[in-house]
Parts: sequence; structure tokens; C-alpha cells
Amino acid sequence: MDARRCISYLTIEHAGPIPLELRPGIGTHIYGCDDCLAVCPWNRFARTSRQIKLQPRPDLMAPDLASLSTLDDAAFRQKFSGSPIKRIGRNRFVRNVLIAIGNSGLPDLLPYARRLTQDPDSVVAEAARWAVTRLETIP
Repeated sequence: MDARRCISYLTIEHAGPIPLELRPGIGTHIYGCDDCLAVCPWNRFARTSRQIKLQPRPDLMAPDLASLSTLDDAAFRQKFSGSPIKRIGRNRFVRNVLIAIGNSGLPDLLPYARRLTQDPDSVVAEAARWAVTRLETIP
């Protein structure tokens, strides 16, 4: 397995643009991926934790891509304070949101992607242009 093609690696550790050929496979994952955990035979023995700190945040269970795409740095830091997501920073996070938007198949998200085509961060702006192109070509 090539770990550089792993969704968790691409959405968390990879700082630059995600290669075009890998973007469709990311789907709507924004931060990490639990697909490996879901298919791992050892996880059949796992039990759900009762610790509150390890429970998923309800506001991030089915996140609203439109609102996540509008986060500026201050809003990003506030929303993810105390979360490991904060480590990747606003730009990498919004890049990931834009890839999810491009893969969403939801033309209603086009205005959110278009707004970011002029983002000061070149990686965010490029991901926004890619998302716009993907959404504009939906049959």
C-alpha cells in the first residue's frame, strides 16, 4: 500500500495541492478517514468508548459544507479550539472542504466554491477552481 495515496494522509498531513487523480477518491472526507478501521478484522472486538472526550461532536457528524467553506482563520480557530483539526490550519481545512464540495454533486454549492477561487492562499484558490469545474460539469 502506498501511504501517500491514503485519504487520512492527503487530508491531514499533505500540505500542498492534492493530486488531481486522487481527488475523486477522497469523496466527501474532510479530515481523515475511518475506512481502514471499518474493514479491519481486529475492530470486531472494539467497543464504543463511554468517555465524553472521545465521542463525536454532533455539529461535525454531518457537517454543512457551505458553512465550513466560509470559515476565515479566526472562525476556524474558534470552531476547532481543543480539536486535532486545528493543527492543519484554515487553509488546508478549506482545501479539503472544497474537494468535498467538488465531489458532492450538489450544484447549490457552486457559489461557495466560486467565492474561494480568489482566496489569498493559492492552494485554496486552485481547489476552488477545481470544485467549480466539477460542479459545472454535472450531467
